[in-house]
Amino acid sequence: MSNVWISAVGLCGSSILGSLLGFFIKNLPHRWNDTILGFCAGVMLAASTVGLILPAFEQVGGIDALWVVLGVIGGGLFLNVLDWLTPHLHTITGLDVEQHRNNHSLNRVLLFVMAIALHKLPEGLAAGVSMNGDVSEGWTVSIGLALQNVPEGMVIIVPLLLAGVSRWRTFVISLVIGLLEIVGVWLGYGIGAVLIWLLPVLLGFAGGAMLYVTSDEMIPETHAHGYQKQATYALLLGFLTLVVLERIVG
Repeated sequence: MSNVWISAVGLCGSSILGSLLGFFIKNLPHRWNDTILGFCAGVMLAASTVGLILPAFEQVGGIDALWVVLGVIGGGLFLNVLDWLTPHLHTITGLDVEQHRNNHSLNRVLLFVMAIALHKLPEGLAAGVSMNGDVSEGWTVSIGLALQNVPEGMVIIVPLLLAGVSRWRTFVISLVIGLLEIVGVWLGYGIGAVLIWLLPVLLGFAGGAMLYVTSDEMIPETHAHGYQKQATYALLLGFLTLVVLERIVG
């Protein structure tokens, strides 16, 4: 039980730490921003495969492996549906309607912030579900998510500040987003503990959700400003970092 609390608080804390750092780095060049996000994308890829999907396949055999495949696809579809159904929460900015209507950059910022917020709950679910299996694999997922939460927290804060949202409101937004992971960790742990037979499917589901976010949000963002080569090598470094870390912890 203490491992679950450490995972939950660690994920939330790393996200808040990144947000605090974001207050001091308003003008991070795209070159560095894309490189950091590329590293995080590599970490996410490794965490989803090494920490979730592969362990899920190891728990089943024969034709039952199809349930893991369905879980991975289901995780991606779940986030896809959330993208469609979630409204644009313009009121969270605190700006009046006219300011918002004429601020096209804010529209893009909100979409990106919402995309990050959308996957915080599945991220927590991934960490919580993984804590029901092998402890080392659970820590691989949690550590991987915590590593990418720091720069991700910065990415949330900086665009909102530049778009004119107040520092206090911006921090509250980042805090709420971070708290979603605590909810997700405990929800995932509870589901995995009660429905043991569903654990491989849930691991696949969480891995699919992480893969979806990495491919749909993180990688495209790192390739949007002309620094895709640096971002690609950073992705390789992030992937290898977590794989090596998993071997050491395991």
